[in-house]
Amino acid sequence: MSNAYPAPLLLESLSRLVRDAGAVVMSIYSTDFGVRGKGDSSPVTEADEKAEAVILAGLAALTPDIPVVAEEAVAGGTIPDVGERFWLVDPLDGTKEFISRNGEFTVNVALVENGEPVLGVVLAPALGACGRLFSGGRSLGAMLEDEGGRRTIRCRPVPSNGLTVVASRSHGDAAALDAFLAGRKVAATTSAGSSLKLCLLAAGEADLYPRLGRTMEWDIAAGHAVLAAAGGSVCRVDDGSPLRYGKTGFENPHFVAAGLPN
Repeated sequence: MSNAYPAPLLLESLSRLVRDAGAVVMSIYSTDFGVRGKGDSSPVTEADEKAEAVILAGLAALTPDIPVVAEEAVAGGTIPDVGERFWLVDPLDGTKEFISRNGEFTVNVALVENGEPVLGVVLAPALGACGRLFSGGRSLGAMLEDEGGRRTIRCRPVPSNGLTVVASRSHGDAAALDAFLAGRKVAATTSAGSSLKLCLLAAGEADLYPRLGRTMEWDIAAGHAVLAAAGGSVCRVDDGSPLRYGKTGFENPHFVAAGLPN
């Protein structure tokens, strides 16, 4: 963890920072905001950029020695050199969900050490009266804070009636998913936007999330940290090895996130 802060204090500070960014996102969500296209044809809004500015300023104050890889900065050509420790920031994961106003978008910040996400916070600011904030870290466990208060969360063993599989709402490949699930006992399949899918596994609300399409490291690192803290895993589909971070180009291979086995 950071040399400047013990892990529990850093996680608390990070949660407050993500809440601040979420407030910026929601202030724009309530307006008639505009949408632009980036170089990769993905959409971007004022909320992405303003939330990222809040997070970058906050991380610079908290951990000035740790480089930050942030989605919109990378899109603008700012790509820092990363070593053993760096931050990954997605200020608005699920921009398509934000634009369609279905509430399933998140603010995400994760700390990576030696290729592993060891601390993460995911906020879904539009879900519930005060949003749903998932947080977790190595040796800290995972937590959920919503209108019901703050509580510890953990992955569940797969129910006897079968898996609940969660899939992407906006980037699904139904044929690939069906092929991947062939032979598995599936009780239900549901859809969710953004990094919420990883958090649903962490909270014991689903069991398996296969991602058979393109993602970037900042899309999933915070959710991965929460899931790992809750007892789950994220592994590559091709060789079954744990998914690592700090890869050239920051692009992920296909992966499968899972809760606890039976």
